[in-house]
Amino acid sequence: MLQQFLHDFGYFALFLGTFFEGETILVLAGFLAFRGYMDINLVVVVAFFGSYAGDQLWYFLGRKHGRKLLARKPRWQLMGDRALEHIRKHPDIWVLSFRFVYGLRTVMPVAIGLSGYPPGRYLLLNGIGAAIWATALAAAAYHFGAVLEGMLGSIKKYELWVLGGLLVLGLGLWLRRRFKNARLAKQVYADEQALKAERASTGDPKTPAE
Repeated sequence: MLQQFLHDFGYFALFLGTFFEGETILVLAGFLAFRGYMDINLVVVVAFFGSYAGDQLWYFLGRKHGRKLLARKPRWQLMGDRALEHIRKHPDIWVLSFRFVYGLRTVMPVAIGLSGYPPGRYLLLNGIGAAIWATALAAAAYHFGAVLEGMLGSIKKYELWVLGGLLVLGLGLWLRRRFKNARLAKQVYADEQALKAERASTGDPKTPAE
């Protein structure tokens, strides 16, 4: 049943997952490739195209609507401002490596586009970065399966537990980030309200947005 499902939908799910933000799904795919349910070479290729396409989209959205996108979430705004500082100092290094810094997958391409980084150069270096990321993470997950099998013997009876553990880990990281975003949003709102109250008390009509 699992093999048929992965044959029908596995690579499409991998493409969608890596298009949006897919560390967890790529790790799962790498482990499943070790178990023989997926092909490791196809896993790398699909993950590369998903990641590459997603980050190209965010980059071009950043060039046209960067500030509006970052302003949608308080955490994005703060991280975007910090990302712009890093990009201005070491632009090529960040284009190549941002995928390996958890939580920057969406914000960094937007900031890179907003910074005015050349499209042709981004097209090339983003492709190199996506290839390194897809190959390294898939290979690491594949060898993680080999290490587990060396420790546990036949891993077949444990594979559902391993897959469940990886899913729980990915969900835990996602929830942690969501809660962090929610706390940050509340803090930013409280700061804005305090600033409005301070300006009202001093007779300054301007708001933070102005």
